[in-house]
Amino acid sequence: MKLIAWVIRVLVFVLLLVLALANTQTTTLNFLAGYAWQAPLILIGLAFFVVGLLAGLLSALPGIFRLRMENGRLKRDLRTAKEAPATPAEPPLPPLI
Repeated sequence: MKLIAWVIRVLVFVLLLVLALANTQTTTLNFLAGYAWQAPLILIGLAFFVVGLLAGLLSALPGIFRLRMENGRLKRDLRTAKEAPATPAEPPLPPLI
C-alpha cells in the first residue's frame, strides 16, 4: 500500500513539473488602482495556491484549538476518574410480590 502511495506521489509531482515547464510565458495580473504584476503563469498559480492554503489553515485553527482543549479536558477527567476510588453499586433489591 505504501508503494502505491509513493507511486501516486511521484506521478503527481511529475505531472505538476511538466505543467510548470509548459506554462513559462509571462502573464500580467492587473490589480485595482492600476497596479500590475508581471510574472510567469505558473508562479502566479503557485502564489494563489499558497494563499488559498494559508487561508484554509487559518480558518481551521479555531476548530483545532477547540478540539485540543476538549482533548485535554477529557484526559484530565479520565485521570481523576482513575484516581478516585470506585464505589460499588448497591445490588438491586428483589421484587416485593
